[in-house]
Amino acid sequence: MGDVNSRAGAGAGAERDAERDAILAAVAPVADGIAATFGSLCEVVVHDYRRPEQSVVAVAGAVTGRGVGGAMSEIGMGMLARGDTADDELNYLTRTQDGKLVKSSTILLRDSSGAVFGAVCVNLDITAVQQVGTLIGELAGVSVVPAELPTTTFGAAADVVDAVVNSAVDAHQLEHSRPWSELGRAERVALFRGLDERGVFAVRRAVPQVAARLGISRASAYSYLAKARAQDFEAAGPDTSQGAPA
Repeated sequence: MGDVNSRAGAGAGAERDAERDAILAAVAPVADGIAATFGSLCEVVVHDYRRPEQSVVAVAGAVTGRGVGGAMSEIGMGMLARGDTADDELNYLTRTQDGKLVKSSTILLRDSSGAVFGAVCVNLDITAVQQVGTLIGELAGVSVVPAELPTTTFGAAADVVDAVVNSAVDAHQLEHSRPWSELGRAERVALFRGLDERGVFAVRRAVPQVAARLGISRASAYSYLAKARAQDFEAAGPDTSQGAPA
């Protein structure tokens, strides 16, 4: 009976993957069309979340400098962490590491069951638009102070993980005014929970990177992560909906 169930599960998984592959193949030409419509300042990136370290399966245009086989950004990692509860994120602003101001939208891809498995990201380089707006404001005698925007790392998975970890650790240490070595157990677990919520640990080999950044052993890092996830599970409580197992 177990072998039958295993074969049935494998067959269902293969059908699901085939459906997702077909959706990605259909979306790629759409990405080309969007980029061609908006011109050289537009980039459209198609992601397959089943492989976070090499999630980019199609790219049209060049704004963030990524190519096929590239990793997702921390924005994608956060969506991956939220899973099927994630929502599309539209018209948000960020900066690339080389200073470009980018207006982006991330539209999630779902299969017929509603499960999130990828995304289409549209990135518009609006650096020149902002500069023109600032110039017009100065000519009109209106002082325009650009808002501080987060810098998003686009590149190899290891670089993205490093950027997210450094940002989270620095923010955590600033909030508590203490380095990692002086944090209590609860604060350390909270830091790992925050990294997990940002999708860091969806990337392979992320735990050793986090351990190296914090100066702790891999075993300790895995232990803190397990405690963070266990606390989240306990906080959620049992499923008491109708038909839920006791």
